[in-house]
Amino acid sequence: MPRRVPVPLLFLLISLGLLGVGAAPLAATAAPPASSAPSAAGADVVRGYVDAHTHLMSYEGFGGEIICGAPFHQEGIEKALRDCPHHEPDGALALFENITTKGSPFGTHDPKGWPTFKYWPNNRTATHQQVYYKWLERSWRAGQRILVNQLVTNRVLCEIYVPARKYPCDEMDSIRLQAKRTYELQDYIDKEYGGPGKGWFRVVRDPAAARKVVQEGKLAVVLGIETSEPLGCRGSELFPGCTRAQIDKGLDEMRELGVSSMFLCHKFDNALCGVRFDSGMLGVALNGGNILSSGHNWQAETCKGPVHDNTIPSVFLKPPHCNLNGLTELGEYTVKAMMKRGMLIELDHMSAKAAGQTLTLLEQAGYPGVVSGHSWADESYTRRIYRLGGMVTAMGDSADGFTAQWRNDKAARDPNRLYGYGYGLDANGVATLPNPRPNGDLKYPFTSPFDPSVTMERLTTGERTWDLNKEGVANYGLVADWMADIAHRSGAEIIGDLSLGAEVYLRMWEQARPRT
Repeated sequence: MPRRVPVPLLFLLISLGLLGVGAAPLAATAAPPASSAPSAAGADVVRGYVDAHTHLMSYEGFGGEIICGAPFHQEGIEKALRDCPHHEPDGALALFENITTKGSPFGTHDPKGWPTFKYWPNNRTATHQQVYYKWLERSWRAGQRILVNQLVTNRVLCEIYVPARKYPCDEMDSIRLQAKRTYELQDYIDKEYGGPGKGWFRVVRDPAAARKVVQEGKLAVVLGIETSEPLGCRGSELFPGCTRAQIDKGLDEMRELGVSSMFLCHKFDNALCGVRFDSGMLGVALNGGNILSSGHNWQAETCKGPVHDNTIPSVFLKPPHCNLNGLTELGEYTVKAMMKRGMLIELDHMSAKAAGQTLTLLEQAGYPGVVSGHSWADESYTRRIYRLGGMVTAMGDSADGFTAQWRNDKAARDPNRLYGYGYGLDANGVATLPNPRPNGDLKYPFTSPFDPSVTMERLTTGERTWDLNKEGVANYGLVADWMADIAHRSGAEIIGDLSLGAEVYLRMWEQARPRT
């Protein structure tokens, strides 16, 4: 979830924690081929880029009225890409949109989406649908082969945001609903492509299935969980809201749903771990949410070592700041229970203390199934993640900024091992998407740097056409353009790493076999 949401002190508590059959042209030619190529050893090495952190179904999270619009609708695009009813007629009552996008509760916008899209989607609005399935299809055609769909919600935000609510606020009920919607999207795309199993969008439950999907040239969709009270584990170490039996039962249920990856904490301390603070005024708001979720304020100290959490406003405590709370006894149990089931552990959002303790457990077990997906872990841990065989992907940024982060992460690698790279776009995560690059000069049409048989014009949906040079990644359909801009600006080496992202993600998952 977000890093780049400007929020003033006033109304901060409103923004806790996130602080269909219609044609949308793809502007792409040629269907992508199978995504493997023979390696020197004779085995198939799959090729394709990876998004390790996006939220396809967050429109059903937070009570169902924070993210406006849906990635699909059974009645078509005109029903899918429509604004929230309470944003009508001019956006004046769209408090969350105004706060997160304009920095004030006051503002207006044109709420009409399809077919004019005068206001949204754009790369700045954090509350309008960013991943309509046809836009995602364009990225798949350009070479994307893995997407981690993080099922996300936040009980506290749901309860506080009173202008509208479709659903109750229980986090695990929302996770179940979002998983259901993901399978419905798979069925919807299958129907469009000729029947069951024929679509390009495939939810995968294990690495063998994922590799088969990628080898077929389709998009492997991994289900993950990013929420503040996973498995009902709200509260704190002293007053936990869950038990070992509840954790085991919950993980078994999630595996039955197809969930393969999970965060132990997100935005708030809970019964499993302390959280990595958000800085500035957003941190002030989240501390309020922390009280409502865990029962206590954030508890910080001046860091004693090189790793640290983000600095929070304090007149008494010298920075850098570290959360006193690390991995709890129940948190350690959960890490081991996830290893037992061969699940992937998401390190981002853990406090520096909790992340270090989690990495130690994984190192002791020789378990490589760990991901830092969107630049939300202390960079000092990157080398340890790589040594384990884990995966690091960077938060989306302009081509220049993303390349700088890639170079920084690359410095932590062992040169004798195979590495790939990827991004965590955090689309539909109440985060802005990459800005246009200053003096952007991507030429249209362009050829995908991952498949020379694929040529793309500017993306058009309805009456609207977007240009990366002017508007950045206004929606997921411009990820293809963004990848081409990265290739244009930064060359073959970074594209080689991105191309190996799918292979390296799959190897990590394959090696994260269930451990007793």
